[in-house]
Amino acid sequence: MRKKIWLCFLGALLMACAALSANAAVRPPVPQTSAKKKSVSSKSKKKRRAVRPKGQTVPTPDRIKEIQVALQKDGSYQGEPTGKWDNNTIEAIKKYQEKNGFSSTGKIDALSLKKLGLGSDTAGRGAPTPASTPSPSPTSKTSE
Repeated sequence: MRKKIWLCFLGALLMACAALSANAAVRPPVPQTSAKKKSVSSKSKKKRRAVRPKGQTVPTPDRIKEIQVALQKDGSYQGEPTGKWDNNTIEAIKKYQEKNGFSSTGKIDALSLKKLGLGSDTAGRGAPTPASTPSPSPTSKTSE
């Protein structure tokens, strides 16, 4: 019995060696080049995505001054418009939002800007929809 096990093991080992040598014969040899190739790291191969800012970004000083002037005309902002995003501006926006029925976050949103006269007409309405064109009626035929 031991002889049979030993022969099976030896046969399996010979078959494995034959399979390895057959694979080596099938594969073409790797050509050796004398010129050095530039190695490119995997990081440089990948395209980097542009980093998007998270949350609300601060407007430019000119835009802040424009908002402060509008809030001043409304009576929510006290003092001289500075163009700086400070606590006075945040408090004025909170007052304005509270006065007009918006949630008083102190952040500039599209609806607050629209109400101040500084936003677009489509602010807070969602994505724009294409204008529909009237299609010709199938029942109307022109007589010739």
